[in-house]
Amino acid sequence: VQLQASGGGLVRAGGSLRLSCAVSGRTFSFNTIDWFRQAPGKEREFVGGMTWIGRSTYYADSVQGRFTISRENAENTVYLQMNSLKPDDTAVYYCAVKSRFTGTFDYWGQGTQVTVSS
Repeated sequence: VQLQASGGGLVRAGGSLRLSCAVSGRTFSFNTIDWFRQAPGKEREFVGGMTWIGRSTYYADSVQGRFTISRENAENTVYLQMNSLKPDDTAVYYCAVKSRFTGTFDYWGQGTQVTVSS
């Protein structure tokens, strides 16, 4: 299994970006696919996620109402639509898959940089 995150960039506060996480390989072990972020000097932070089968979504309070996770039908690509971006959203964003067998995040993408200027 491989995850490829992309779509990061530089945007002004109030702007939008859409990140993609392309998944390749067998997905039968997937429980959820989640997004995390890590800002310089800070701990990695949970952003939001989606159950792989039911496509139920859930979000951290800090992004609720601004970020949306989606997955196109028949595609193994998950999107993180980020609106009303703030400078505090600046971070490297990662997608990760939680295994339904181990309960741990066994697969990680390489990260994509998001920078929000004030």
